[in-house]
Amino acid sequence: MKSKVTLKAFAKINLLLDINYKRTDNYHDLFMIMQSVDLCDIVSVEKIKGREIIISCDAEGIPLDERNIAYKAAKEFFKANKIRKTGIKIDIDKRIPHAAGLAGGSADGAAVIVGLNELYETNLSEDELCEIGVKIGADVPFCIKGGTLLSQGIGEVLSKVKPLKKCYIVLAKPDCAVNTGKAYALFDENGKNHSPNQLEMLKAIQSGNLYEVAERLENVFEQFIEVKNRIEIKEVLRNHYALGVYMSGSGPTIYGIFDNLEYAEKSTDILKEYAKDIFLSKPVRKGCKIIKIVE
Repeated sequence: MKSKVTLKAFAKINLLLDINYKRTDNYHDLFMIMQSVDLCDIVSVEKIKGREIIISCDAEGIPLDERNIAYKAAKEFFKANKIRKTGIKIDIDKRIPHAAGLAGGSADGAAVIVGLNELYETNLSEDELCEIGVKIGADVPFCIKGGTLLSQGIGEVLSKVKPLKKCYIVLAKPDCAVNTGKAYALFDENGKNHSPNQLEMLKAIQSGNLYEVAERLENVFEQFIEVKNRIEIKEVLRNHYALGVYMSGSGPTIYGIFDNLEYAEKSTDILKEYAKDIFLSKPVRKGCKIIKIVE
């Protein structure tokens, strides 16, 4: 019988993020091309005596109660599978910055759902896990599947597209945070100046041409969200020959895509002046990955 599962919970970036409209249920209809990267949290899920869901995390400012997406994920998993009288401990080794536009919380929630499926041997399919995940967050289904995907609806409609070619992705998060709810409220208030070309980005992705993809990066949130040092960060990335530069999610993380490791590494040194957290990452083809099982 399995007692503990440990997973890598991968971060994501948005190669394209468009908001089509606000729906009558107050959610937003989205069109996103999303990409998993190898920056990850390490999440352990362990059976314990009792009936509590206990969360521990090594990062400051992370809620350790029912506000945490990992807690909500566990509760929703147990409810969906009618599992009662059980206790678990969730430990999160936090490496993905909080409130960064990289889906760190959603990644943790996804890892908990995948981990519990393994721990309790419920044998749910990825699609069934995603049905649980969407109830706790729009990015959770993507974080369960991962790789390179077209995400539509509120994030629950996922379609396979060609994987992103080998490249290097520099992530730079300034010393600030963006509240996603407030970001969407700004869209509701201001709308957008123009819409990204969804079809051309899809063509670029399906062509497998990294340079064409990089040319078509876009994120509507950049039209109405101000991010500290964004201009300077983008300038550093472009000066080091990034193929494309944009913001991920509702920010504030800015990323640059490189085809040259040396240029990517050099940019990280200069970025220390403008960003609190800097990572050199690569694309991955999973949302989360089981790395250890304890019987």
